[in-house]
Amino acid sequence: MLNNKFWQAFFALAPIIVFFGFFIVYFLFIFSIFSNIDDFEANGNTSASLILGNVVWFFAFIVLTILISFGSLIFYIVHAVQNPNLKENNLLIVWILLFVFVSGIGQLIYWLVEIVSKRNLLSS
Repeated sequence: MLNNKFWQAFFALAPIIVFFGFFIVYFLFIFSIFSNIDDFEANGNTSASLILGNVVWFFAFIVLTILISFGSLIFYIVHAVQNPNLKENNLLIVWILLFVFVSGIGQLIYWLVEIVSKRNLLSS
């Protein structure tokens, strides 16, 4: 699984895509509240159920974001530890620190620098 091109690309791109998706869902959530404010005032108690329904979807998306980001972190730490090119010097420590502190951007950079560029060198 670590050398599968699909999973490498998925775990590199998914945290960033989900991050931007999170903001889209957040703005849709806020927009739905403000666009239905007249209905909320007219119906009274129904407004609470509409808002809570949107909050459930919002928090489900947050949980999905956390799970994908955590899975990506674990996947790329394991990949870096098993990468023989990083055993010779301190790059392994640098990459792991980058993964932990920069999260999605760190995995994307690692995928581009250590996987895609090395794959292109081997195929040429």
